[in-house]
Amino acid sequence: MTLLTEEDVVNKTFTETRPREREVGYNQDEVDDFLDEVAETIKNLIEERDKLRDELAQSKARVGELEAGAAPEQPAAAAAPAQTSADTGDLSGPAAGVLALAQQLHDKYVNEGKEEGDRILAEANTESARIIKEAEDQHNRTLTQLEQERGLLERKIAELRDFERDYRSRMKSYLESLLSNVESGQTGAGNL
Repeated sequence: MTLLTEEDVVNKTFTETRPREREVGYNQDEVDDFLDEVAETIKNLIEERDKLRDELAQSKARVGELEAGAAPEQPAAAAAPAQTSADTGDLSGPAAGVLALAQQLHDKYVNEGKEEGDRILAEANTESARIIKEAEDQHNRTLTQLEQERGLLERKIAELRDFERDYRSRMKSYLESLLSNVESGQTGAGNL
């Protein structure tokens, strides 16, 4: 699943419909305004994410520089309590402090990024579930309405068929009576 971008939200178009008298429509300006807010939020989140990635990359680069400049026993020294440069005569104390700070910043940014990602994902899932539920509800309402309209049309068709049958029967009786009158009139006229 690909994530939405600001452009996806801004460029999304919907099919216009003409609501029937019982249907509810949405104000297009309100929907557009909301989508603009969503697009702006996405843009801000992407910028913040990119900024955090840059800071993380800088921290990793600095850690790499410090590790490259440290002696082979530096990792062990970093795990040991920090020593001052006066005690050791080298930079292992400050380097270990900088490494620890870089690791703390890294962990902080990673955790914040994960929390923000989880929050955004949870919000997206909630919004997705809401939209799906609304769509299903609309589908069910439309289906129910169409079933009702179909039932009404079927009743009207049955009524029209009954009317046609009755009309044909009355027309047939009328024509037979006319024919009978004509025949009796001819028979009576033939006797004169």
